[in-house]
Amino acid sequence: MADPSSYRPRPGEIPDSPGVYRFRDEHRRVIYVGKAKSLRQRLANYFQDLANLHPRTRTMVTTAASVEWTVVFTEVEALQLEYSWIKEFDPRFNVKYRDDKSYPYLAVTMNEEFPRVQVMRGHKKKGVRYFGPYGHAWAIRDTVDLLLRVFPVRTCSAGVFKNAARTGRPCLLGYIGKCSAPCVERISPEDHRELAEEFCDFMAGRTGTYLRRLERQMADAAEEMEYERAARLRDDIGALKKAMEKSAVVLADATDADLIAVAEDELEAAVQIFHVRGGRVRGQRGWVTDKVEEITTGALVEHALQQLYGEETGDAVPKEVLVPALPDPVEPVQQWLTERRGSGVSLRIPQRGDKKALMATVERNAQQALVLHKTKRASDLTTRSRALEEIAEALDLDSAPLRIECYDISHLQGDDVVASMVVFEDGLARKSEYRRFQIKGFAGQDDVRSMHEVITRRFRRYLAEKERTGEWADGQDADTAGPGVGDVASDGRAPADGRVVPDDGEALVDGPALKDDDGRPKRFAYPPQLVVVDGGQPQVAAAQRALDELGIDDIAVCGLAKRLEEVWLPGDDDPVVLPRTSEGLYLLQRVRDEAHRFAITYQRVKRAKRFRSSPLDDVPGLGDTRKQALIKHFGSVKKLRAATIDQICEVPGIGRKTAETVAVALARATPAAPAVNTATGEIMEDEDGAPETTTDAPGEPVTAGTPDERRGQER
Repeated sequence: MADPSSYRPRPGEIPDSPGVYRFRDEHRRVIYVGKAKSLRQRLANYFQDLANLHPRTRTMVTTAASVEWTVVFTEVEALQLEYSWIKEFDPRFNVKYRDDKSYPYLAVTMNEEFPRVQVMRGHKKKGVRYFGPYGHAWAIRDTVDLLLRVFPVRTCSAGVFKNAARTGRPCLLGYIGKCSAPCVERISPEDHRELAEEFCDFMAGRTGTYLRRLERQMADAAEEMEYERAARLRDDIGALKKAMEKSAVVLADATDADLIAVAEDELEAAVQIFHVRGGRVRGQRGWVTDKVEEITTGALVEHALQQLYGEETGDAVPKEVLVPALPDPVEPVQQWLTERRGSGVSLRIPQRGDKKALMATVERNAQQALVLHKTKRASDLTTRSRALEEIAEALDLDSAPLRIECYDISHLQGDDVVASMVVFEDGLARKSEYRRFQIKGFAGQDDVRSMHEVITRRFRRYLAEKERTGEWADGQDADTAGPGVGDVASDGRAPADGRVVPDDGEALVDGPALKDDDGRPKRFAYPPQLVVVDGGQPQVAAAQRALDELGIDDIAVCGLAKRLEEVWLPGDDDPVVLPRTSEGLYLLQRVRDEAHRFAITYQRVKRAKRFRSSPLDDVPGLGDTRKQALIKHFGSVKKLRAATIDQICEVPGIGRKTAETVAVALARATPAAPAVNTATGEIMEDEDGAPETTTDAPGEPVTAGTPDERRGQER
C-alpha cells in the first residue's frame, strides 16, 4: 500500500487549467482517469488526509504510485480525451457500465450491392443502418417476418445468395413472395436498393406517409376493379399496422429522443435507456456498474452518455436526450453531443407531461434492474470471495490471490506440443490476457520439461519488462535479478547457445492483444499472486524450479492433479486435500479446466493446419490465390504433378517461370504414405481412387482414425 504523499506533486507543479489526469500503480498500469476544469483544485482533493476521503477513493490513491496529467484548451477536449483514455487503458477504478447482455439490432447492410436485412450484435459497421437495440432476437425476426410481405428485401447469407445465383433457383422466400429474388435477377440492383431504403424509412418512424400512400393505391385499384391487387394492398396495410402495434406510441409523432434513468445505492448503479424514434419505443438497453469512487448522479449520467454516444455520429445521436440529473457543468457535454450529431442536441430533465411520465417508467425499469442484478450477484460475490479466502488459507498465503494464472501442456502422441496460460482476476476469467505457447526448446513428449520451459519464458518476459520500465528493487539490477533476464533476442530468434527466447509462439486467441503503449502491460508485465499448473508433484517441482532459477520468490505455486483432485505444493510429499464441497477447490477446478480447454483448442488448430499442408506451400512466390487457381484447374495435387509445364501455363496468372518452379517443387516432393483407418484397417482413398494421405513432414505418414479415437490420444 503506497503513501499518497510519496508521489504527491510539489506545490506549483500542477497547472490551474482544464485537463485530464491519470493515476498509475507500481506496475505503471493506469488505474484511474479523470478530467477537471482546474487540474490544481481537482488533484488537491486526492492528497488530503486519508481519513477525509471516501473509502473507495482512499483505496485508489493508496493503490496508485504516481500521477500525471495532460493540459487541454477546453472542457470539451477534456471530455473527449477522458473518454478515449478510459476506452484505451480500461482503468480498474473508473466507472464502467457492464451490459447484462449483448443486445441485438435489426441491421440493413446498405454497403452491399444487394442490401440484406439481418440480426446483428457487437460493434457497428460502417455503411450499415441499425435499428434497436431489441430485448430479444425473436422480436426482430417477428417484425421482419411481417414487413417482408410489403418490403421483400433480401435476408439470405452470402453463401445462399451465391448458390441461388449459380443454380438459377431462388430460395423458399423467393417462391412465397417474401423476397424479391435479386439472386435470379427478378429485380434490378437499383430497384432492390430503393426497396431497402423504403424499409429503412418505415423502421425509422416515417410510417404515416407510407400507409396513406398504400391506402390511396388500394382505393385506386378497387375503383379500377383490380380487386386482387386491392386485396393484396389491403393485406400489406394490415401487416404494417400489426408491425407498428408491437411498439406503442408513447410520445408525439415524429419525436426522436433517448431517455436515460439511473437507480443507485452506495455500492452500485443501474442505468436504463429507452430509445424513442418516431414517437415509439424502438429499443431498450440496460447497464450496471460498481461505484468505485464517490460519484454524483450527474456524473453517472455523464459516464453513461460517453459510453452511449462515444462511437456514434449523425442520426444515431437523437435531437433530444432526457436525463434524471444534469452533469456539472452541462455545457461541455451538450456541446460534445452536438458535435457528435452535427446539429443541435437538447440535454434536459423532463418536467411535465408525457415525457415525464415515460421517464418514470424508465426509472422503474432501472430500479427493477438493480434489484435483479443484486439478487443474481450477491451470492456470486460472496462465493468468489469465500473461494479466494479458502485457497489462501489452504496454501498458507499472506492474502487472497486476486490474480491466478494456470498453465497446461497439450499434445497428440508427442506431436504439436503446445501450452496454454489462462488468467483469472477476482475469481473471474480475464480472456484478454490469455496466452498460448509453442514448445520449441526440444522435440518429443515431456510434460515436465515443457512446463519448465513455459514458466521460464513467461516470467523471463516479466523480468525483462520490469527491467525496461525500471521497476527493480533498491540495489538490484539486471545482472543480479536472476538468470535469463538478458536472454531476449532483439530479432525474436533463439540465441546461439540454444536457450529459449520468450517472444516466439506466444499469441492471443480469446481476446484483443495488448499493445506496448505506455501505461499498459505488454503481454507478461503483470505478475500473478498464484501460479497453478495442471499436474502433480513433477509439474509443480518444474514450475518452482523455473521461478527459483529466475530469482522470483514472491509468487506461490501449486498443482491440481486430475485423478483425485489433490492440490500439490512444492517440496511437500503429501498433497493438500480440500473438501469436495469447497468453493476454493471448485475455483481451482474451473481455472484448471479452462487452461485445458484453451490448450486443446490451440493444439487442434495446429494439428489441423499441419494436416492441410500441401507441397505447393513450399513454392516460393506462390500465394493462396494462385494455389487455389491451380487446384481448381487440375482438381488435385496428384493431377497437377502429372501435368506438363505447358499445361500449367494455361492456368490464368501462372507464367512459364512460375510453372517451371511449381513442376520442380512437385517433382522433388515425396508422395506421402497412405492414411490408414485404425478402426477398420482400410486404406483411405480420395475421389480419384488414389490412397488419401495425411503428412506430418515429407515422408512421415500420420495414422488416420475415427474422431473419437484421435481425441482419445490427445493430452
